[in-house]
Amino acid sequence: MSNGRKNPPEVGIQMSEAKFASESTTMSGPLVSGSDHRARRKTDLTHTILRFLCLISSLISVCFMASAKQSANVSIYGLSFPVYSKWSFSDSFEYLLGMSAAVAAHSLLQLLLSMSKLSKKLPVIPSRNHAWLIFAGDQAFAYAMMSAASAASGVTNLNHTGIRHTPLPDFSAFE
Repeated sequence: MSNGRKNPPEVGIQMSEAKFASESTTMSGPLVSGSDHRARRKTDLTHTILRFLCLISSLISVCFMASAKQSANVSIYGLSFPVYSKWSFSDSFEYLLGMSAAVAAHSLLQLLLSMSKLSKKLPVIPSRNHAWLIFAGDQAFAYAMMSAASAASGVTNLNHTGIRHTPLPDFSAFE
């Protein structure tokens, strides 16, 4: 030590190997390779059922949107004119229908992949990276559906309240 300073003694902590071995065997969950086989199968089956429910709800949404239309009569200076409202008349409703169809297609693809892996007795979600990828895809579609729903809500509100300076009817009152 030429500069007059002393180096502090090195202190180290050594943990026994038994502690590490016990910690690695106590971890559990669907993404841990050492988890119980029955618990993993139950999680995989639940995942597949949720994908099926998502597919059904998306298909119902597409069917309702594609068949939605309303009509009414507007009376202007004693003359009666028919007025129609349909999903294809609005870009925001077309966006909502398109996103519902995209979510249905994504759900169908994920359901087919899940059922294929389930029938081969393979894990539906084989790794943590795969789980994050599925989560990211689901989040992207969820945000896209919220975007489409918020775009369509403005047109829906306009159809409900009507335009104040024109004699358009309240379409929500007619069936």
